[in-house]
Amino acid sequence: MRLGVFVPNVGSSTEPAALIRAARHAEELGFDSVWVADRLLYPVAPRNPYPASRDGKLPAYYQRVLDPLATLAFLAAHTTRVRLGTCILDVPFYNPVVVGRTLTTVDVLSGGRLQVGCGQGWSEDEFEAVGLPATGRGARTTEFLQVLKAVWTEDPVEFHGRHFSVPRSVMGLKPVQKPHPPIFLAAFSDAALKRAATIADGWMPARVAHAELESKLARCRELAAAAGRDPAAFHLQVVAIPEVTPAPLGGERAPFAGSLEQLRDDVARTREVGAAALIFQIELGGEPDAVLAAMDRVRALADR
Repeated sequence: MRLGVFVPNVGSSTEPAALIRAARHAEELGFDSVWVADRLLYPVAPRNPYPASRDGKLPAYYQRVLDPLATLAFLAAHTTRVRLGTCILDVPFYNPVVVGRTLTTVDVLSGGRLQVGCGQGWSEDEFEAVGLPATGRGARTTEFLQVLKAVWTEDPVEFHGRHFSVPRSVMGLKPVQKPHPPIFLAAFSDAALKRAATIADGWMPARVAHAELESKLARCRELAAAAGRDPAAFHLQVVAIPEVTPAPLGGERAPFAGSLEQLRDDVARTREVGAAALIFQIELGGEPDAVLAAMDRVRALADR
């Protein structure tokens, strides 16, 4: 099981030097990948609760966010081995042809180290800002991924759908990775899991209990096989959001919440479920030294 870690493209550690230090430190510690977040707005009066926090509040560090793809291009120039990923890119906010060229550029400039974690968005405020309705985003995401894969693998490219249309055109710049950089979806509903199984290369969940991880991964692989795809090529990449407590937690605790011993058990159980990678979201918005120290702790935790 490979290990990944977030680097701070949000909050107070978004200065160039801090980003370089974080990415290089992750590389030195032997992490396989580094990841950046995507957030378009910090609404003053949000219409929707933030799904990744217990209280539904959007963390204050999202008031300052570097563009994820520009950040990855920057980090590509300051690292040599570590893979570079988005976790997650809210694809309904983008045009697949335009962002496809940007993603291809990152893959080319990094020597084929790009991974793309995608989601379909949840904030009505952000959808308003990009001029799109929040409804129908699932179908739009499906078509987005179809266009993106066409841009990456076909030449000439041509696509005509409900949401996007590409006239027959030559787009000679292609990713280094063949047939294309891996795509992972942050899916939870049955429809989204089916989308992941039939279009993407894997599933990227967070805060999902291990028993549910196992059952849903099996379901995804069944759907992949039914679609004529190789189920063994469909991979699970789990996002861990650690919450360390002085004493063990009882009852129905969330994954990666509890004592260090409980978190070690979570690492082991994630490996047993069959995860290809475990990605730690640590110290988002933290000070540079705190980010590096957290990487050290996570590396030691996983090594145990």
